[in-house]
Amino acid sequence: MSKQAYSFKICFCFKRIFKLREAEPPGDVKRLFEDYSKDGIMTIDDLLRFMVEFQKETDATKEDALAIFYSLRHLNIFQGKGLHLHAFFRYLLGDLNPPVPPSSKVHHSMSAPLSHYFMFTGHNSYLTGNQLSSDSSSAPIIKALKNNVRVIELDLWPNAGKDRVEVCHGGTLTSPVDLAKCLQAARDYAFVASDYPVVLTFEDHLTPFLQSKVAELVTKTFGAMLHRPETGPMAEFPSPDSLKRKILISTKPPKEYLEFQKSMEEENELDQEEQSAQQEQDENEGNVFPEYRHLISIHAGKPKGGVEGYLRIDPTRVRRLSLSEQELDSISGTYGPDIVRFSQRNLLRIYPKGLRFDSSNYNPFLGWAHGAQMVAVNMQGYGKFLWIMQGMFRGNGGCGYIRKPDLLMNPVDIFDPRKTLPPKTILKVTVYLGEGWHLDFRKTHFDKFSPPDFYARVGIAGVAADSIMKRTSAIEDEWIPSWNEEFEFQITVPELAVLRIEVLEYDTTGSPDFGGQTCLPVSELREGIRAVPLHSRKGERYRSVKLLMRFQFIPC
Repeated sequence: MSKQAYSFKICFCFKRIFKLREAEPPGDVKRLFEDYSKDGIMTIDDLLRFMVEFQKETDATKEDALAIFYSLRHLNIFQGKGLHLHAFFRYLLGDLNPPVPPSSKVHHSMSAPLSHYFMFTGHNSYLTGNQLSSDSSSAPIIKALKNNVRVIELDLWPNAGKDRVEVCHGGTLTSPVDLAKCLQAARDYAFVASDYPVVLTFEDHLTPFLQSKVAELVTKTFGAMLHRPETGPMAEFPSPDSLKRKILISTKPPKEYLEFQKSMEEENELDQEEQSAQQEQDENEGNVFPEYRHLISIHAGKPKGGVEGYLRIDPTRVRRLSLSEQELDSISGTYGPDIVRFSQRNLLRIYPKGLRFDSSNYNPFLGWAHGAQMVAVNMQGYGKFLWIMQGMFRGNGGCGYIRKPDLLMNPVDIFDPRKTLPPKTILKVTVYLGEGWHLDFRKTHFDKFSPPDFYARVGIAGVAADSIMKRTSAIEDEWIPSWNEEFEFQITVPELAVLRIEVLEYDTTGSPDFGGQTCLPVSELREGIRAVPLHSRKGERYRSVKLLMRFQFIPC
């Protein structure tokens, strides 16, 4: 090939890369505009009627329609009389038309005990990377709290001189960070994104002397923000509403105190006289290290007696039980309903198995389906399970607390996670088009000499019977792909389902290039045609990339 011909080819290829057309309204949008407009103009009253009737926003007001109208005034609106088709289309693709209720709108009842809520929970919240050799820092704690994480885990260890407390992943090469820095970060950022309570779980490897230093440091750092139980272990957890802007400590009581506690099965066998004697002994011996013990709002630990022992319910006190993902998976086949029953009153925390050295994660629905409130995930990396977690907690205004569905809280008909229920609803999803990649990515990011070949993956993450992914065809050489494809999903437990959305760029030479993702709680999806913003692998929202989609629910 001559030099001139080669230059011409390169020029032609780059013209193809930069060739852009404006997104065209899909046929459904054009038909809707015709139905809700007159003579090519959609008035404010017409727009409000569309919002109420088609978008199912039954509480929409004329002020809401006016806000949309004025947000589009930079477009060629007919002398203030109404919207033309292009302006209507831009509203549908705009930020005032989100797929879930706008953030900051907490709409779940928050007056039930903590055990009635899923809580956005982190694992080893101080690590910046992998579980073996990364640095420990207060920065990941700050980032987590800014993202509405409500449960922060700190591993407490003595320093080399045994005179100060450090936070690190013990038995590894991770560098330590001073406990004081972690506590200060929690104090300063706990309620930046949400007013609902933050729980600090301590994995305690300290001597009694250092426990007393922790008590002093925690008390000094948090002051009035610290929730202190007035008595010993609680008979019922307080509510998120009653704990607004409070920080709670959860850990095992000091060993010296536990030595004087009887296991629950032994307590239940004591007669009245023995119980009184035991209570007096607890009160006397429990004061060995009162400063540290009195910090603990949520008592943690595993009573003796195997699985039956640590799942036994004490009507006089509530507690937190921690299980690894492996432990839960191992016992769930036999004890599924017992785990659900336990978590109706008590807190259950699930954490990643120790072999996840790369800070990967497990399927959070394993815990959620058993009522586990604290499904702890590593937030240092990324991947579909972290995306699912982020998606679930986009619900309830993104406050970090999600009210558990009624089927997990029924004390009579205990939910059995092993059983497949009949379909409850059909979710119909239409993927119309996408736009914004040419603004958020380099023009040669996906292909050097041609526009990208995008396809979308859409599906449900949830209980086993509901989990499925489907995909569109690939649209070749388009920065603004138009798919116009429809999918249906039968869902048995929509309260525990998340809609997964990914866009990938087809690559014949290797694995697909990543083009964006998001996850949305099915229970909060708004019907109608919606603008769906996409996020990066790390969960950060892109400035411009979004999809136009339609959601419809059909009862079974």
